[in-house]
Amino acid sequence: MEFSLLGPIAVTTGSAELSLGPAKRRSVLALLLLQPNTTVPLEQLIDSLWEEEPPEHARTVVQGHVSRLRATLAEGGAEAYGIELATHGSAYLLRLPEELIDAHRFGELVALARPEAAPADAVPLLREALGLWRGPALTGTVTSPPFAAAAHALEERRLTAVEALGRAHGTLGEHEQAAAILYSAAVNHPLREGLIAGLMRALFHTGRQSDALEWFHRTRRLLNEELGVDPGERLRGAYEEILRAEAAGGGRTGAARPAGGARGASGGTPSSGTSSGGTSSGGGRSGASGDGRSATGSEARPVDGTARAPVQGSADRDGASGDASAPGTDGTRQGTPAGGRGGSGSGRAGAPPRLLPRPPARFLGREDQLATLTTVLTDGTTGESPLAVVAGPAGVGKTACAVQWAHLYAGSFPDGQLFADLRGFGEGDEAPPAEILGDFLLALGTPPERVPSSAQAASALFRSLVAERRLLVVLDNARSSAQVRPLLPGGPHCATVVTSRSRLDGLVATDWARPVGLQTLGHEEGAALLGAMLGPDRVAEDPAAARELVDLCDGLPLALRAAAAQLTARPRWRLARLAAALRDERRRLALLSAEDTGIAAALRMSVARLSADDARLLSALATSADGHLNASLAAALAGYDPERTQDGLDRLTEMHLVDEEATDVYTISTLTQLFARDERGEGGESDTGGRTGDES
Repeated sequence: MEFSLLGPIAVTTGSAELSLGPAKRRSVLALLLLQPNTTVPLEQLIDSLWEEEPPEHARTVVQGHVSRLRATLAEGGAEAYGIELATHGSAYLLRLPEELIDAHRFGELVALARPEAAPADAVPLLREALGLWRGPALTGTVTSPPFAAAAHALEERRLTAVEALGRAHGTLGEHEQAAAILYSAAVNHPLREGLIAGLMRALFHTGRQSDALEWFHRTRRLLNEELGVDPGERLRGAYEEILRAEAAGGGRTGAARPAGGARGASGGTPSSGTSSGGTSSGGGRSGASGDGRSATGSEARPVDGTARAPVQGSADRDGASGDASAPGTDGTRQGTPAGGRGGSGSGRAGAPPRLLPRPPARFLGREDQLATLTTVLTDGTTGESPLAVVAGPAGVGKTACAVQWAHLYAGSFPDGQLFADLRGFGEGDEAPPAEILGDFLLALGTPPERVPSSAQAASALFRSLVAERRLLVVLDNARSSAQVRPLLPGGPHCATVVTSRSRLDGLVATDWARPVGLQTLGHEEGAALLGAMLGPDRVAEDPAAARELVDLCDGLPLALRAAAAQLTARPRWRLARLAAALRDERRRLALLSAEDTGIAAALRMSVARLSADDARLLSALATSADGHLNASLAAALAGYDPERTQDGLDRLTEMHLVDEEATDVYTISTLTQLFARDERGEGGESDTGGRTGDES
């Protein structure tokens, strides 16, 4: 869900725009968005909505608009985004993540830009910021003085950003671009001396001295006629600078960069294509290729002449060991020359980051899921950054599937592949977005001292750097949609794969994520996996035992790999001997563990993320005789009322701890039952240790 103030007042979810109703209702929303997460008194709303004396029923009118806004936001799924319109006495509070407001994102991007110190960084950031504007600010609100003042303040910020973008291009020696950007703004704001001064300098450096001087004289006349004042210091300074340069024989300087000005803060020299134009709310312009550093900033070892970042994040799970030109804000198109990445400003060159874990060992099957990922992630017809969510129960092989696809199609993403374990279902805390973004920015070549400390600023810089790259991002082990959103690239040539035990319905709603579900393995697939790990002859000598092992492991690749590890360590054992041992439910979870890899440890991490009510419900479901039940039986087992039971079943299903095979037909797997029956979550696997080993 996104809120727009920089143009017509609007609320969008995905590609749909919510119907906000009349101007006064839009104005109420706008005033709350201008003061997000702050209580706004009812009296302030009334004073802002009526220019004249408000009517006697003004309080009722405002309350009605707030009520309708609350209902509209709820219909749009506001709760999933952490959005709440609350009443506090005689005041209202719109609670939401501020990055959902375009004016806030605009401010973050402008604050990141340093036109003089880091001009090549500033150009994409400022272009992205200005690309958020869709017309005059606060369009559609009432025309009262408070809203006029707020719109004027936002417009001042826009013009300041335009001036800064012009200065950044000028510092890079790109004076034609600077002149084109500043010209239209100067025409619409002929008394804004900073704009005129910047335009004069740009025109002079392109060899148009007479045009530059004419702008000065025209502005001086307007200032005198309309305001009765003389030009200020900035305008006079530009005029005198041009005159001195002319007297010294200066002329067109567009072909040369100012000394020291063409470098970013890191000292690197940007390519001539750093001013790649065009902006969108999804992200800024591209950054330079990464320098091959790891996510921790350590130097990568050269491999076959290519700097490669070492694998970071997690081990293999479940036992598996852009150069398109774009429109500028001035309407021109400015391409990025071959071999140069526009707008990074990092000034650091190197091989693209390759952060993928090694391919999963003995990966078999999943052809349908791999094909679906290919369809979703390589679709270049939408103009959007494709996003897929690989979801399924603990131990089903989500990470293995995502990493396998990433290696198969790495060539489609020549600008790099990023990988991060979000630790959504690990023993410790989940990874905060700022930490992951910092790792990504370092891997992309951003100097450590220029990595923003806030998640919002780091997210903006990340989107700017990768906007024009062909980059793959793999986000493993996500707990929630909110954890993922700041890490999503915005460029149409980037693709993202997320793995999670949760369905992440929020990402489907907000970012048009395409779900790719993984199911447990059937008898043939499970036996093939055992054969790949143990050798086909050992499995072929007792196919019935192999089928039984698949059943005892619930068809989970993680459990089957752990079983194969047990048999590998005992080469004289036949498959039937392990099957007999696994029939003992008291020992099964312990036997399906191998050091830090085990199904019990994986399930423990899933259950640890449940609320106390849902954990009790899962324990109650585990007492079912055959693992099949409906909502009524579940309510009886748990002692909950029907509504509470249904809500709990929905959450357990969303977490893949319970399956809904048909309407009101639920199943719980045998291994989940065995784990949930033990109140302490031990299930006989006291030696399984810490990490899950599951791809989560």
